[in-house]
Amino acid sequence: MLQKLLSFLIILTFGFQYGAHACTIIAVGKKASADGSNIISHTDTRPDSRIFVVPAQTFKPGDKAAVYWGIQDADRPIDDDGFILGYIPQAESTYKYFQSAYSHVNEYQLGIGESTTAQRAELACTRENGEQIMTIEQAQIFALQRYKNARDAVQFIGNLMMKYGFLPSSGDGSETLVIADTEEIWVFEVFGIGPGWTAESGKPGAIWAAQRLPEDEATVIPNWSTIKQINKKDKENFMVSENYKQEAIDRGWYDPDSGKPFIWQEAYSPLPVEYATSRFWLFHQTFAPNYREWPDRFMTEANYYKGISPYFQIVEPLSIYPFSVKPEEKISVRDLIAFQRSTFEGTIYDMTAGPEWLVPNGDGGYEKSTLATPFPSRDLRKLLKMTYRRPVARHRGHYGMVLQLRDWLPNEIGGVYWVYLDNPYFSPYVPIYTGNLSVAESYKTYNPDKYDKKSARWAIDFVDNLANLNFQNIAEDVREVRTPFEDEIFNNQKAIEDEALKLYKEDPETAREFLTKYSNSLMEDVTTMFNGLRNEIITNYTNNHE
Repeated sequence: MLQKLLSFLIILTFGFQYGAHACTIIAVGKKASADGSNIISHTDTRPDSRIFVVPAQTFKPGDKAAVYWGIQDADRPIDDDGFILGYIPQAESTYKYFQSAYSHVNEYQLGIGESTTAQRAELACTRENGEQIMTIEQAQIFALQRYKNARDAVQFIGNLMMKYGFLPSSGDGSETLVIADTEEIWVFEVFGIGPGWTAESGKPGAIWAAQRLPEDEATVIPNWSTIKQINKKDKENFMVSENYKQEAIDRGWYDPDSGKPFIWQEAYSPLPVEYATSRFWLFHQTFAPNYREWPDRFMTEANYYKGISPYFQIVEPLSIYPFSVKPEEKISVRDLIAFQRSTFEGTIYDMTAGPEWLVPNGDGGYEKSTLATPFPSRDLRKLLKMTYRRPVARHRGHYGMVLQLRDWLPNEIGGVYWVYLDNPYFSPYVPIYTGNLSVAESYKTYNPDKYDKKSARWAIDFVDNLANLNFQNIAEDVREVRTPFEDEIFNNQKAIEDEALKLYKEDPETAREFLTKYSNSLMEDVTTMFNGLRNEIITNYTNNHE
């Protein structure tokens, strides 16, 4: 009976849709973080959530490395990266890294976060209208295989894009990467060159620029370019392609005789839209509330009408948001986890704050329905005539991470890859150390076309969807189980790492095995936890109780 119910619910409630404008990056310099680590984060909405270790390898001189299309697809075997578009020279040796839809970290604490960004329509290109072959996710893999530090990785990825042509793989958007090691963090932005590019033309296959994040500041990339003025002569803090400005001049997007400065963000991006400005606002309002007088977007009586009538909302210029900002309080890993779980609670963007969710309370007044969800489906929005507002957390989130990079520990222990699956609003974060030798089977198992109770992604996704039975109460049920689980992990972090360091000094391989066993056991615990929550929710919220 239970199996029939599970099958019915899968058919009824699960759909797999994803958008290009759903990835948020935050980067925090070591002097702005609570523990002195460089921290980067990434939320993703691509289909594949599988994470697995690709070991270090050696190759023969003259070998070629394939350039793939389809790395993000989840409907292929885990070792199948898709179609081969071309080849580049292979490195004689490569480093171990953790592969996923957008690969994030290697064994030397080189980390990368990704966010698809908006570009002018004239810059968009496809596999069909040019010879570009280098997707951002493929470039990330090549960089993680070959480099230990961020500065070299930035230049390498820029060179790949120029020589082989940047090919968008998430809609027709441009891309931004945050590339970090234990010392530096760089924001790398790449735009397309438009249709018709050929390798034989000798022309650059992309437009790119990179800016270094100050150590005492933090930045956000909410699917939008954030680099503004560029000082090409300041090579410590900027790297650019040879055509970084000329393309804008040639296309009439910048007039060097105007007397105005060249603003990269304005030259190559279209007019801003609210899915980006809302997250720019939330980040700065959260971490630097007194930097300037930000637009008032909190849900108060005075602002309530703004929440249901965008006509009265302030539309701010992106120029008010700096490239980066010094946070008023040091930012921790758990602060970024909280931000990734945000659904704009208490603001005019809160999808649960509208009048459509009000129901009679029995005393002549109204109260919020327990069905109120920040993740209403398309059909529910049509039924309730709701205007969609994109939260930071995504019910089609698939996976994401917060990555700690620490120079005072060996690489195997210093890099901590805090990973969630599916929707961060529900999913726990578990640590994967850069020294880990493997990833638990439950975090490598996922087929979007077939439910599998051994898959952590499916277990979390099931609970995420069951929450629609009674969202407000079920969300609290999940937190009651998840919060102490996460608290214990963070409370034990130092003791685990102290033990790993002790083992490392005696035998590094023993330390790697210890950390692997620890991380993998937590991943299996997550799978068991959410399969248990699934059963409890079905039992507690079945309509047989009504």
